[in-house]
Order: sequence, then C-alpha cells, then structure tokens
Amino acid sequence: METSTVAIVTGASRGLGQALALGLMQNGTRLTTVARSHDPRLAERAAAIGCTLQQVQSDLANPSAAERVAKQVVAGLPAGAQRYVLINNAGTVHPINQAGDLDSAAAITAAFSLNVTSVMLITAAFLQAVKPLQADCRIINISSGAGRNPTAGWGVYCATKAALDHYTRVIDAENHGVRIVSLAPGVIDTGMQETIRSSASTDFPNVERFAQLHEQGQLAAPGDVADRILRYLSSDDFGTTVLDDIRNHA
Repeated sequence: METSTVAIVTGASRGLGQALALGLMQNGTRLTTVARSHDPRLAERAAAIGCTLQQVQSDLANPSAAERVAKQVVAGLPAGAQRYVLINNAGTVHPINQAGDLDSAAAITAAFSLNVTSVMLITAAFLQAVKPLQADCRIINISSGAGRNPTAGWGVYCATKAALDHYTRVIDAENHGVRIVSLAPGVIDTGMQETIRSSASTDFPNVERFAQLHEQGQLAAPGDVADRILRYLSSDDFGTTVLDDIRNHA
C-alpha cells in the first residue's frame, strides 16, 4: 500500500498530542509518535485502521535523548508520500514560580530543553530529511498565548514559548520550502491544566481564574481542538500566518 501521509507527533501519549495522533491515523498514513511511555490506545487504533505506527519512547527534556530521537524519527523516511507533517507538541509549564524564586538551574534547563531545544533538533532533522523530496511539507509548533503575553509566575514558560514563536519566524524567513506555523491551541482540558490549578497563588497569582474556567466547563476538549488543528493543517491557507491561534479558525 502506498503511503499518502508521513507524520511525526511529539508528546503524543496524552492530552492534545494523543488526540492529534489519533486524528492523523488513516489507512495509508505512516505515523511516528514520541512520548515518555508506550500508549496501548494508539497501538490498538492503528492496528484497527491499518495505519503504520512507530512509537518512540524517550524523554525529550534530556538533550542527548532528544538528539538520538531526532535522528531516529526521520530514519528511513519513505519517499513518494503526498505530504510530510511534523507536529512539535511536547512541552511543560514547569517550573511555576515568581521570578525571584526561579533558582533551580536544573528545572529551568529541563524546561528549555523540552520546549525549545528538542523542537530545534527534531525540526532540523526533519528539514534535512524532506529537502530532497520536493513534497508538501508542513510543520506545526504548538505554542501558547503565554509566549505573546507576559503572565506572572510563568517566567520560564513564557520565555520558552516566545523563543518557539521567534524560532518559527526564522524558519519561515529562511524559506526552506515548507509551510510552518507556531500555533496557540487555546485553553484545553489536559494534565497541564491540572498542574496549573494545583499551583500556589503565591507562585501563580492567576490560579483562581484557571480554576474557574474548569469549574464553569470552559476548557476545550482535546479531541475537539485536535480536529480543528488538523483541518487547519490541511487547508490551503495553512502557513500564511506564521504566528497563529487555532481560535481564529472554525
């Protein structure tokens, strides 16, 4: 069977990443996921649909591991597919602290490694692999409104997402022949939101607002957001706005 789409998704074992991986699964798709743990749900769905699935287990917060994964996920990338997709979704909101309390080099380094360094390594490998293919190649970097608006207590998270946004703009400026978007997905009902709600107000003054969003049912379902992202990914205007927000698209 011919491969119509080759896709790579990081942070795919839960939340938005898992929903994106499930949404990408179709007969004729070759999907590679990266996560810290194996996901039986993805394996079962892939087998039922006829999607070729490779699950790579690794912690992308470890730079050496991220280097190995970057090479692994593009190894043997098949030629002749209609579309090649990379979705850099893995990320962390930790550490959540006021600027004066950000005193753990290990925590800060781990966040930058996961949110920025791993993205750059995997994207570089992807760009090198697809360059000779002359195919439709698309990249989504999952960003956040935090990269575009300062939020007290999220010094590291805001800095990493701002870096991700600007890195995306650099790739677009370099004109690699790929369409790329740094995409804010909105406020989603995921484990990250649970982490945010468990924060102390002394560390994160906006914690009550996020608790209210949850109590009032205003958090978007991961599956719904993933569906909107994948529709946007397949649209003709994907990539015309490099820094975007999925809430701008129906």
